[in-house]
Amino acid sequence: MFSSEFPQENGQSGLPQENGQSSNSSVTLTDEAGRSLKCYIEHSLEVEGSEYFLLLPVDSPVEIVAWDAEDDDEAEATLIEDEEEIDLIFSDAQAVLAEQNLTLKRTAYTLTVAGELPSVDEDEILTIEIEDDQEDLEPEQFQLLASFYHEEQEYGIYTPLDPLLFFAQKSESGETELLSPEEFKKVQPLLEELLFEDLDEE
Repeated sequence: MFSSEFPQENGQSGLPQENGQSSNSSVTLTDEAGRSLKCYIEHSLEVEGSEYFLLLPVDSPVEIVAWDAEDDDEAEATLIEDEEEIDLIFSDAQAVLAEQNLTLKRTAYTLTVAGELPSVDEDEILTIEIEDDQEDLEPEQFQLLASFYHEEQEYGIYTPLDPLLFFAQKSESGETELLSPEEFKKVQPLLEELLFEDLDEE
C-alpha cells in the first residue's frame, strides 16, 4: 500500500509504487503550449458528480539540474524550470541520454525519457529540498542519469526515485484536464480520504 505522504502539490512525487495495481487504461494530458503527456490511470474517484483521476506518466519523468560552484565552496544544485533555458540545453541533454538508449521528450508539465532506466546507484542519488509558497516540502531523492556541459555550465539529468503523480478531472467536454493549484488544494483532503478508503478495501 501507499506508505509515503500524500502529495502536497499537483505534479509532486510522493507515493511510492508499492500497490502494484497500475491500470492499463491511459489518458493524455495537454498543456497550454500544446505538448502532451500520456499517463496511466492509477485510480479514479467520483466526488460530488465529478470524476477525478490519479495519473502516473507512462514514460519516466526527469529534471535537469544546474551545478553552481564558486571557488572551493560545495556545489549547489538548482532545478531548471525556465522554459527558455530548457530550450537552449535540450538538444545537448537529448544527445547525452541517447548514448544510454534513452529518448528525452519535451512532454507536458515535465520532461520525460523513454527507455530502460539504469539500476539505482546509491552513490549517484541527489537529495533536493523543494519549497513552495506555503510550506517546506519533504526532501526528494533523484537518481543521476547523465551529466553534460553547455557553454561551460555543468548540468545533470535526474529522475525522481518516487513516482511523479498528477491529479486531473474529466471536463464537461469529456477532456482530461490537470487540476489547477486552487482546485487541487480544495479537493485534496476529500480525494485523500476516498483514495485511502479504496486502498483499504483492496
